[in-house]
Amino acid sequence: MRKRNSLIILIVLAAMLVGSGLASARTQIDFWFSLSGQLGDKVEQLVKSFNESQDEFEVVAFFRGTYEESMTAAIAAYRAGNAPHVLQVYEVGTQTMLLSGAIYPVYQLMEDYDIDIDWNDFVGSVLGYYTHEGNLYSLPFNSSTPIFFYNKDIFAAAGLDPEKPPTTWQEVEEYSKQIMDAGLARYGFTTGWPGGYLIENAFAWHGVPFASHGNGFESLNAELLINSEFGIEHVSTLARWQKEGVFNYGGRGDSANWIFFNEEAAMMMHSSALIGSMMQSDINWGAGMIPHWGDPYPKTNTIIGGATLWVMNGHKSEEYRGVAEFLNFVAQPEQQAWWHKQTGYVPISIPAAELLEAEGHFETNPYQRVAIDQLNYNEPTADTRGIRLGSFVQIRNIIEEELENIFGGSKSVENGLNDAVKRGNQLIDEFAEIYQ
Repeated sequence: MRKRNSLIILIVLAAMLVGSGLASARTQIDFWFSLSGQLGDKVEQLVKSFNESQDEFEVVAFFRGTYEESMTAAIAAYRAGNAPHVLQVYEVGTQTMLLSGAIYPVYQLMEDYDIDIDWNDFVGSVLGYYTHEGNLYSLPFNSSTPIFFYNKDIFAAAGLDPEKPPTTWQEVEEYSKQIMDAGLARYGFTTGWPGGYLIENAFAWHGVPFASHGNGFESLNAELLINSEFGIEHVSTLARWQKEGVFNYGGRGDSANWIFFNEEAAMMMHSSALIGSMMQSDINWGAGMIPHWGDPYPKTNTIIGGATLWVMNGHKSEEYRGVAEFLNFVAQPEQQAWWHKQTGYVPISIPAAELLEAEGHFETNPYQRVAIDQLNYNEPTADTRGIRLGSFVQIRNIIEEELENIFGGSKSVENGLNDAVKRGNQLIDEFAEIYQ
């Protein structure tokens, strides 16, 4: 009898424990992201902070490779019925996501779950890029723009002022040759993300249209304009510098980072989000605005890079409530200020920027103001608010392929840019035929 009673007690206790576990189980929210290294660590830290702030939802962050790989995988997962709840997509994927039919617009999500967000709190250059038909369809998250990094020790050794980076492309050439002649670096400068920085942002910074119809914002039937007079002059100089060593093409994406970090080049154009890694490096570095050619081109503004958070269709209402809570957490000024300090991504909201100003953050970290000042240098025009093209991921790949042909000497500047325009326009036309 005693054994039987003991068995009953054990069964009851086990049932209580199982019931307790079920009652306390959190609703899982899957978040696919594409930031690696130091930036990926900060994503994980942000997610952990949200999970610790409440006990209803558990956001599980999955690194899914590059932006292109992650977006492709997420669309395939959506078609198979098992998409993530939240997907980080870079800016060139915006048009594809908008017309994919796979997304739950973030403005609608917040309305549906009674979360009050003043969208006008977001920085204008960020809000304008991701707004569609008057509404915000994805939540700005890691927004950046390219800035110009340089090695202060190399500058000082070459007799250059280590507190004054070049402001014009003419000075970049002059400084590069002075540094190279002194044997202090093999190359003058290199760049990350060549299509995004050498072409897309260079056109915007000089007030020159990258594509027709307001860079694609006004129509799906845009045409590339990168073989314009400005494009030919700009790329011709880069091609000459490539031969002379003033510029070194280090590959796509972040492939060129090692050239600067190993001090093979004295300068590098790269995302403001590289600041976090710079702060952890042994390099005595500085940063300034990206160079400008001067007259007859106006200095306008650079455009947003980075990514936003898209909500995928096909999930349960309770899960979407958790998604809304997570995105609201991410958008709070305190989180945005922390994210900016840790990474170098620009604060995406006015309250976050005001919080940083009140703390005196930019006085002690002036380089983290460069990207903000550059984005706001002048009021964006139809040609400088950003680029929104169908198949833009593939178009950027085409442009970079043709730049490689030019820098490698297999094509002239004119032929390379003309081929990029022809091939890119074909993709734009095919996209328009599907979605118009």
